[in-house]
Amino acid sequence: MGYQKGETCGGSSARTQMRRTHSSIVSAVVLTSVAFLCGCSAVVSGQNAQPPPPPPQTYSISGTIAPMVGGSGATVALSGAVNATTTADSSGNFTFTGLASGTYTITPSHTGFTFSPSSLAVTINGANVSSGVTFTASALTYSLSGTITPATGGSGATITLSGAATATVTADSSGNYTFTGLSNGSYAVTPGRAGFTFNPTSQNATISGANVAGVNFTAAALAGSFSISGTITPITGGSGATVVLTGPAAATTTTDTSGNYSFSGLANGTYTLTPSNTGYSFSPANQSVTVNGANQTGVNFTATAQQTHTVALSWVASSSPTITGYNVYRSTVNGSGYVKINGSTLVTVLSYTDTTVQNAATYYYVTTAVDSTGTESSYSNQATAVIP
Repeated sequence: MGYQKGETCGGSSARTQMRRTHSSIVSAVVLTSVAFLCGCSAVVSGQNAQPPPPPPQTYSISGTIAPMVGGSGATVALSGAVNATTTADSSGNFTFTGLASGTYTITPSHTGFTFSPSSLAVTINGANVSSGVTFTASALTYSLSGTITPATGGSGATITLSGAATATVTADSSGNYTFTGLSNGSYAVTPGRAGFTFNPTSQNATISGANVAGVNFTAAALAGSFSISGTITPITGGSGATVVLTGPAAATTTTDTSGNYSFSGLANGTYTLTPSNTGYSFSPANQSVTVNGANQTGVNFTATAQQTHTVALSWVASSSPTITGYNVYRSTVNGSGYVKINGSTLVTVLSYTDTTVQNAATYYYVTTAVDSTGTESSYSNQATAVIP
């Protein structure tokens, strides 16, 4: 029984020990669970602290606008995956940066210029684009025009352009003129023509993106400022020939040794010129020339040497004993228009030679008898002479 009691005590102690041992196991289990939970917490915290991924790769598009006069300062617009604008440098170069892969459209612009092509499509595919993006700038051009009136002063006038460009044109027969291919800028227009003044003497005109018309002038002729000139050939008949001018002004001049002549200081009008030279005929015999705001040149004549001809006349003596002499008359009209050709001296013989006839002419002759009292008879019968 004592054994059992002791056993009981020993058993009681054993149970107590077992309970303690069990408690330790439970604690260990609990601590292990706590340690496990803490480990899980540490793993989650480690995943949240990783660095972010790198940004996407970007690229550039670059190009050139030529020539520099149109490219420098040009505006270049980019559209497509992104929109942007940049300005070309002084050499016409431009660049867009920070671009992702994709398709873009590039469009240049510059006041006063057009571009070829007008725009370009460019595709970025994982690399910068720096070739083939090229534009050509062409300056826009305009015209400047006007009229010089009246046409007598405007026709053939010379118009000079100065300023942003220089040029010279000649007005048409109506006095109209035009300058083309001009860029924007300031210009001066000045007309000129010998023998005329212009009002105004010059005009300023500005081209700013459009044609300019109506730059007009009025021409006024200078009095007595024109000339008529020409030559008589060959010089054997032309040298020393006399040329007579009639019309608004009258004058006479003598050709030089080469047959040249000139009348100067003439106003506008219609004139007649007639050459002459002893022993020569002229073709044409005369010319009508109109001066109308310009010198007239090339009013020429041809001289032909005349073959010398004479007409020998003779008649039968009057039967009257008081006759003291005879008069000889000539005409170029058959039967009338007779003119005495022996002057104031009576012909006292029965013949007369006419040495003043012209080639290619026909003459008609009559004579009269004059007595001692000065009484003159009627005309004789008519004689005809044809000069070759």
